[in-house]
Amino acid sequence: MNPEYMNRNMTEQQEHLKQVLEQQQQLAQEFEELQRQSNAKKELFTKLQGIVEYLQQTGVTLPTEEEVATPEVEVQTAE
Repeated sequence: MNPEYMNRNMTEQQEHLKQVLEQQQQLAQEFEELQRQSNAKKELFTKLQGIVEYLQQTGVTLPTEEEVATPEVEVQTAE
């Protein structure tokens, strides 16, 4: 085989390897950021769950659908 061809071919393979490693590094950084975001949301969820449990234990409740429904208002028209 022609040594010049082998040298050029290795250079192309090395460039490909460089690109793949850069892409892998970028994905690793993105994955770490997603992990941080996920952990922050889990922490917030846990805090909110604690607040809900506290409020429910102290007797705080939401009104039922019947209590929220607005009564029908009769509209009187002038005759």
